[in-house]
Amino acid sequence: MHATKIFKTSFVFFNICLGLSASAQLVELPDSVYNLKLKAPVSSWDEGLPLGNGLMGGLLWGEAHTIRLSLDRGDLWDERTTGEKEWWKKYTYQKGADMIAQKKFNTVATWWDAAYRGVSPTKLPAGRIELKFPDAEVVNEFELKEATAQGVVRFRSGAILNALYSAHVPVAMLSIKGVVPTGVQLLSPMDVYRQKAREQAGPSSGGSVNKLGYPEAIKGNSENAQWYIQEAADGLKYCVYVETKKTAGETLLALSITSTMDAKDFLVLARKRCSKALNNGYEGMLKPHVKWWTNFWQESSVSVPDTAVQKQYNLVQYFYGAASRLNAPPMPLQGVWTADNGALPPWKGDYHNDLNTQMTYMAYQESGRYSEGASYLNFLWDRRDFFRAFARDFYGTAGLACPGVMSYSGQPLGGWGQYSMSPSMSAWSAHLFYLHWLYTADDKFLKEKAYPWSSEVGECMLGLLKKDSKGLLKLPLSSSPEIFDNSPKAWLEPNSNYDLMSLKMLFLSLKEMAEVCKKDTEAQKWAAAALALGDFHTKEDGTLLLDANNELKSSHRHLSNIIGLYPFNLITKENGERATQVIDASLHSWDKLGTSQWCGYSFSWMSCMRARVGDAEAAVKNLDIFVKAFVLRNGFHVNGDQTKSGYSDFTYRPFTLEGNFLASQAVHEMLLQSWSPNPGQVNTGIIRIFPAVSQKWANASFTNLRAEGGYLVSAVRKNNKTTDFSITAGKSGKVRIKDNFMGSRPTWNIQNVVKTGDVYEVDLDKGQTLKAVLN
Repeated sequence: MHATKIFKTSFVFFNICLGLSASAQLVELPDSVYNLKLKAPVSSWDEGLPLGNGLMGGLLWGEAHTIRLSLDRGDLWDERTTGEKEWWKKYTYQKGADMIAQKKFNTVATWWDAAYRGVSPTKLPAGRIELKFPDAEVVNEFELKEATAQGVVRFRSGAILNALYSAHVPVAMLSIKGVVPTGVQLLSPMDVYRQKAREQAGPSSGGSVNKLGYPEAIKGNSENAQWYIQEAADGLKYCVYVETKKTAGETLLALSITSTMDAKDFLVLARKRCSKALNNGYEGMLKPHVKWWTNFWQESSVSVPDTAVQKQYNLVQYFYGAASRLNAPPMPLQGVWTADNGALPPWKGDYHNDLNTQMTYMAYQESGRYSEGASYLNFLWDRRDFFRAFARDFYGTAGLACPGVMSYSGQPLGGWGQYSMSPSMSAWSAHLFYLHWLYTADDKFLKEKAYPWSSEVGECMLGLLKKDSKGLLKLPLSSSPEIFDNSPKAWLEPNSNYDLMSLKMLFLSLKEMAEVCKKDTEAQKWAAAALALGDFHTKEDGTLLLDANNELKSSHRHLSNIIGLYPFNLITKENGERATQVIDASLHSWDKLGTSQWCGYSFSWMSCMRARVGDAEAAVKNLDIFVKAFVLRNGFHVNGDQTKSGYSDFTYRPFTLEGNFLASQAVHEMLLQSWSPNPGQVNTGIIRIFPAVSQKWANASFTNLRAEGGYLVSAVRKNNKTTDFSITAGKSGKVRIKDNFMGSRPTWNIQNVVKTGDVYEVDLDKGQTLKAVLN
């Protein structure tokens, strides 16, 4: 697969919720009071204002009389393999299993880890623009206007700089009024390296950009423009082009990044794009841009009485619009905000499928950002031929598998082999296809994409699973991310609870999807496979183990052995006394182990998990810690405790995005849940309104959040009680609502609402709205 190929989706995902009748509440644009505002100076790239349009991204920062815009484009990758090409064909999964059986752990570690130790494959930075202003001009404040996706820089003199990354064309624009810049300098990544910019703290897998061995960028300029062309690897060349236009009272800058993926003469293309943008002017570019963002924000909104949490929620939803678009690359570890410090991004800026990609795309479903979420699903879909080859060549199976750690092309990067080469990561990725179908209720998507992609993952898993002496299906190798790191102890006894839960959720979801697709024979096959995996491994008191023999005995960042609680709904408090015992004992065990080895995402993940089991106070506590201690000034999630308050022994600061999205999803989980207590059974989801809201959030509301089954749900909570809600059906069928209204009785706008146990039920036609006022 050519590293620089642009993958086109075969069809656009449909937002089935468009056109449905509105609820009584109106969706609110983000209030400016929650905008990201930063007092100058902002002296580090990773604290800059994040701007973007899916393909391109930028960070706006600076101090005194210097303003910087760090540059990125999502598909700029060096795909050169370190070591042997296509090494996974030689050092196969079965060979690894044979070596592990012989306790030749170092041999396998060498095979599967060597490729990751090199400089490439890696995401590439794109340099920066530096604007110099008169010495008397001093920057005072930076602001991200989230409603219109504009960056603003204010100077003490009253001068102002506005910036946007157009939502319609691959161009960024800056407008400067009240002062004329004295210099505009375009820097290549090597120029930044030579400036000896502040080194990124924490892990940096590839080192500095000079290790790439590229020739010097070819620079050019004309009267009003400057550019550089960088020759990268495997035929990739890219151009960063910036043009200036001065008029009375305003200086305009237009920027575009083009490459050999766009056109043969990509310099001419960049020049045309910037010239057209400058002719339109900032206001001309702003109008369609604002319209796009207004439509984006009108999908849904939430309101919670915690300023820090509301700011984080709004910002993270903004990230979807800024960094994830249809027909643009999906977000890797740092999205479209690659490191701008002369170094390559931490962990190569890659696609980690042992948590990061899945959690990054876990918060779009409820907020209705279906097009933005489809960016990642299309990415997986478009690479299915390569994933089929990977399943065949590495695992020796039919079907498909996506590597646990991969590049933009889908190439396996290796690394800690217990996780980077684990097959069950593909099962977790398949879960995103399943969720997209559940929330959209789009059966066309189910039949054309969700079931085909996920079922091929299922075929790969069935090809690996073999029955043991008890008739249970077992993998040849097993692990639990990232327990015991890359030590020999990390090879757990198959199946670990993580593998078991991932596979069981996969097979149950395949059963459900096959039934809806009227593939009864296949549904029976998947049901049998789910059953043949056997039960989860627990202690007598219900505590979930790592595998059949090993207990988690120390604090750890990855909640892998209890993934069946969340995001999977395999063990719920609606499944009876034993399930409740397992949940309580397992979470108590995690509490006892403490948080010393947690990262930021651990807290936001635990917040989601506590909300899912109905523990509202623990959910909000973990979310509060995340927002307080594990985000930078600009809201980016960082792995370590920035307050050094003892929440974690990790205090370093490499940023990755999955913790942010988990925090956004934690808000959703507190406000609305709709999972089925019987996964694999068709149409058994139950809507739960305000299922885990802390007493601290006495007043809260949401408008047009999505529930499984294609429902739009809006609700209001006042003085710790639900006062009213509405549910609009995306398709005809039965809606079920949990009675968690603390004795209040709903007055319905529709007759024939019946109550069975603690669940209200009523049949709705597509587009019909059920409303309730609670007394």
